[in-house]
Amino acid sequence: MQQSTAPTPMEVSGTDHPEWSRIVLHADMDAFYAAVEQRDNPELVGKPVLIGPNSYRGVVLTASYEARPYGVGSAMPVGEARRRCPDAIMVEPRFDRYQEVSGQVMDIFADFSPRVEAISLDEAFLDMTGATKIFGSPREMAAELKRRVLATTGLHISVGVAASKYVAKVASAYDKPNGLTVVPPDETVAWLAPQPISRLWGVGRKTAPKLQAMGLLTIGDVAAADPRKLEELLGQSGRHYYALSHGEDPRPVLRGRAAKSIGSDRTLSKDVSKREDIERHLRRSADRIARRVRAKDYVAKGIRVKLKTTEFQLLTRQRMVNRPIDSAEEFFRIGQELLGDFDHRGPFRLVGMAAFDLRWRCEPLQMDLFDDGLERSLETTIDKLIDRFGAEVFVRARDLNRRETVHKNGVNLDFLDYRDGERVATPAAPT
Repeated sequence: MQQSTAPTPMEVSGTDHPEWSRIVLHADMDAFYAAVEQRDNPELVGKPVLIGPNSYRGVVLTASYEARPYGVGSAMPVGEARRRCPDAIMVEPRFDRYQEVSGQVMDIFADFSPRVEAISLDEAFLDMTGATKIFGSPREMAAELKRRVLATTGLHISVGVAASKYVAKVASAYDKPNGLTVVPPDETVAWLAPQPISRLWGVGRKTAPKLQAMGLLTIGDVAAADPRKLEELLGQSGRHYYALSHGEDPRPVLRGRAAKSIGSDRTLSKDVSKREDIERHLRRSADRIARRVRAKDYVAKGIRVKLKTTEFQLLTRQRMVNRPIDSAEEFFRIGQELLGDFDHRGPFRLVGMAAFDLRWRCEPLQMDLFDDGLERSLETTIDKLIDRFGAEVFVRARDLNRRETVHKNGVNLDFLDYRDGERVATPAAPT
């Protein structure tokens, strides 16, 4: 199939059109973790930097742009990344610092729009519809957002502007780093056409070969395809990809985030096989998850345990409970029971747990008539101590000399759940 020629970023971003019925910005920090480290430590500037655990068992969280020409990227095993880029400087992640800077960036976003949907620490959607009288044209909005972030944090951000979330996200990645790409509504289909099918949300390793087998190599190819054949091949997803290829994405920018689950996974520095060793890590996950669930005023009706073998096979078991729970002791007891459902003996390199089917604690729920609340009272007291004195104030005696994890407490978006004193995060509706 003949491919059309992609418009250059200058052609797209240099044209402003008056017929914007909706304006969506996707803002994405450039190599965020690495950029923060380079800003805080000038000795790292201009050098290849890998953010991740200083262990060959871990994975790269972020690679600086100086490291990327070596074929290094996020989610790559540290051992492989260091083989490809032997001169790279390995930096242990500082999640508290990243959350602090992220809070500054999100505050800037909130100054631009009351409708900000945070996707991660370093990216968000902003609905700027109706704001042209305040900030000017769509391009001027994005330029001012970039200027404000740089002036406040010293960091660069790439921004995509379009009439839908999907196209805005593709646009933000189009000219990274420090990019600004505006895709006017009447140019959307033509602009998307030459992009590879991998830029369609949801097209991954399994779907891409099916589309390629049909001769569909670009988004334009999908847009020109028969939607009925796409549906025959891929089901409802076929219709979804067809709509995206035409820039159709009606999803609104949601101020709050719907939490589907709250989990804690730990990649271990040493493989484990004995049940007592697995349980020790499971208890740590239960403690951390329960604290987050209570802080968000949630309760859970489902618990899931995750184990990953040394061959990277991911195994999960889960169970629904009769009454909603938010206690680490209850999470752990269910986790112990679920371990008996696994038929793999190990060894395992990762142990994790998640609470799902979340509900508001304040909703009318059937609770346990015989629950005296002592466990929860103890755990909420510990919550207050940790809030006041820090996470290290409470350590179980059995863990004093046993912290064998590659990834310890990671990063989450819980700190964004309240904006201006108002709760904006919600638990996802059960399906």
